[in-house]
Amino acid sequence: MEVAGSSLADLTLNEFSDRLASDEPVPGGGSAAAVVGSFAASLLAMVARLSMDRPKYESYSATLARAVEHAQSARRRLLELADEDARAYSRFSAALKLPKDTEEQQHQRTGAVREAAREAAEVPLSVARECVRLLGEIEALAGRSNVNAASDLEVAARLSAAAARGATANVLVNLPHVGDQRFVGGSTAEVEDLLHGVERLVPKIVQRVVRGGLRAPETE
Repeated sequence: MEVAGSSLADLTLNEFSDRLASDEPVPGGGSAAAVVGSFAASLLAMVARLSMDRPKYESYSATLARAVEHAQSARRRLLELADEDARAYSRFSAALKLPKDTEEQQHQRTGAVREAAREAAEVPLSVARECVRLLGEIEALAGRSNVNAASDLEVAARLSAAAARGATANVLVNLPHVGDQRFVGGSTAEVEDLLHGVERLVPKIVQRVVRGGLRAPETE
């Protein structure tokens, strides 16, 4: 959702929090999940940068550089998705309010609702994908970066996991309105795969953080 010609990312934290706490439906949970995911990406970039150009972590230079590049890309994309989610929900909400007094109006309303619901499911599905990819990068960096910032990676992992779970909840709530069983089935299966990825990766990251120390560099 655009605010006075700018995106949600242009708001201060306090302004965004105020908007989220208002009685307006947007921004809502989908946008909040995307923003939380962007915070996880920011933390990943921070930890990688705190490790760069330090002799102790020189053997991890390729992993560190990739982490920064991926984090920056994910952060930008997730903030874009926060706006896209707000716009998608606004269109879905508007479609639900279309008149349905005549048969023609009912037909038009059904088509509009299905189209808007599909978009309202696709956007948070993209958020969840970004967050699970982000978890993969966080896992790769754990044990290959500044040990003094290891807990920040755990925070990044937990934020990314929360964002992914929140996003998939928004996917599932919109699917019943789509009216396309192939899309519903495919999206539901992907949600299950993404959540399985979250359940697999987060414990690995936490275990690595708790264990402490460094591990071998990634192999080509």
